[in-house]
Amino acid sequence: MQRTVPLLIAIVCGFTMIVSFFIPAAQRSGDDVAEIFNILAAVAFVLGGGNLLKIHLKKVSDQAAGWGYSLITVTAFLLTLCVGLFKIGANPADRYPGHAWSGEYSETGSAFWWIYEFVFKPITATMFAMLAFYVASAAFRAFRAKNTEAVLLLGTAFIILLGRTYAGVILTDWLPDSLSGLRFENLTMTIMNVFNTAGSRAIMIGIALGTASVSLKILLGVDRSYLGGGRG
Repeated sequence: MQRTVPLLIAIVCGFTMIVSFFIPAAQRSGDDVAEIFNILAAVAFVLGGGNLLKIHLKKVSDQAAGWGYSLITVTAFLLTLCVGLFKIGANPADRYPGHAWSGEYSETGSAFWWIYEFVFKPITATMFAMLAFYVASAAFRAFRAKNTEAVLLLGTAFIILLGRTYAGVILTDWLPDSLSGLRFENLTMTIMNVFNTAGSRAIMIGIALGTASVSLKILLGVDRSYLGGGRG
C-alpha cells in the first residue's frame, strides 16, 4: 500500500492534468489538481526552510569550518521571513484602512521591498559581475583552436564578448553604414538572434521530447524512482 497508493495518485493526477488541456469539461478538475500541487509546494517550502535551519544551526553550534557564513545565512533567512510574514512597513489596503496587515507585503516602501531592492538585488548583481570574470578565465583556458569546430566556437565567443563591451563598439565604429552588419555589436545581435535562437529551440525541442517520454513512463507506472526505490 505504501507504494501502490502514491503510484495511483500520481497516475490519476497526471492524466487529469493532460485531459483538462484537451477537454473543456475537465478543466475544473485540472484546476483542482493544480491547487493541490500549490499546497504541496507550500509544504515543501516549509520543509526546505526547516532543513536549512537544521543544517546551518548545527554548523554554527559545532563551530565547523565556515560557521560564520552559516550564521549570516540563518540571520538573513529569519529576518526576511519575519519581515514578510508580519508585513513590516506595509501600508493598509484601501478597502481596509484600519487593518495594518491588509496591504501587500512587497509593495513599494515596505521593509520587504527595501530588502529586495537594496540588499538582494545588489548582492545578485555583484555575484554575477564576479562570475563574468570566472567565465572569461575558464573560457580562455578551455578554448583551444584544435579543429574547425573549436575555431568557430572560439571566434564566436570572441565576437560576442567584444560586442558586449564599449571596446568592441569603438574597434569597428569606423566601418561605413553599408558594412554596418560587420560591426561587432551588430554581429553579436545577429549571432544571438539567429544562430543562438535556432540552437536554443533545438535544445528546447529535445528537452520537451525527453520530458514527454519521462512523463509517460511515470504515468504508466514504468518509472517508480520518485517512490524512493528504483523501478520495481
